[in-house]
Amino acid sequence: MKILYGVQATGNGHITRARAMLPALQARGIEVDFVFSGRDKDAYFDMDCFGAYRIFRGFTYRMQEGRVRRLATLTDARPYRFVQDVLALDTRAYDLVLTDFEPVSAWAARRQGVRSVGLAHQYALLYPLADVPPPPLLPYGLKAFAPAGDYLGVHWQAFGQPILPPLIQANPHRVDDKGFVLVYLPFEDLTQVQTWLRSAPQQRFRIYAAVDNIISDGLIEVHPFSRTSFPRDTAACSGVICNAGFGLCSEVMALGKKLLVRPPDNQVEQASNAKVLQNMAAADVMHHFDADILHRWLQRPNPAPVQFPDTAAAVAGWLAEGCREPVDKMVENVWAQG
Repeated sequence: MKILYGVQATGNGHITRARAMLPALQARGIEVDFVFSGRDKDAYFDMDCFGAYRIFRGFTYRMQEGRVRRLATLTDARPYRFVQDVLALDTRAYDLVLTDFEPVSAWAARRQGVRSVGLAHQYALLYPLADVPPPPLLPYGLKAFAPAGDYLGVHWQAFGQPILPPLIQANPHRVDDKGFVLVYLPFEDLTQVQTWLRSAPQQRFRIYAAVDNIISDGLIEVHPFSRTSFPRDTAACSGVICNAGFGLCSEVMALGKKLLVRPPDNQVEQASNAKVLQNMAAADVMHHFDADILHRWLQRPNPAPVQFPDTAAAVAGWLAEGCREPVDKMVENVWAQG
């Protein structure tokens, strides 16, 4: 079986999910080629495991100071280039196209009549999530952005819907508490973040940001992005302050670390995630940099680790068997493993 796997690269969570899926697919004897879109070519890093992958422009949103800039996002879109990319991508040599909310591969498969499956957190937002219903037009927008024949959403709970558990890689490092808080807020202004953290002068913080070298400012350290040290520090920290992206929050929950999340303004998916986390009592939520919220959160104990089933193996098996089992039955069986 040969699969084309399209990955939305706007956020690192999609790429992390693909890293978890790849060995599961290979274990089933599935040959996989990758397509990525949604970020500049020079912004990809540590991609060797994906082999000779292809990059398309796709679509992304423009962020500034913790807010989606809607006008900049619209003016930056290149619909003619997108159509050209869809026409240029030939999916007919593949048995199936698997799309993690990646629009070029999704639309190429739709145009060429190739079977497609959508596997992404965004597809969970096709359904009402307890008391967090999606905006009225969101399901239509999600399907228009990256359509598929079958949709596999992933979330922290099933909510009575055909939604899978999170799909994450196991952290290889020993879980510990070395007394520092890990901070990953890539869409925020770094100076503003540092000023806010100084309101807790006795606490050590380790920030990951777009810097070239480690910067030390008293008890606040700023580190460059690294796939080597970031998982190690996630396992060793006292807690994590981050945006409300699904992938990282899932990894933190699996490690049993407390969460403080700040969803970017105008970002519908992360706003939904923040509400769900709050309803689950799985994280504290802030919508601006509030010193009181930080101080209260620092006093909280860490929760128990959350045990998620091996979703990657289950999905890979389902794909390898031709997607014959009904989606709702497959999803039910996966949750039963937990």
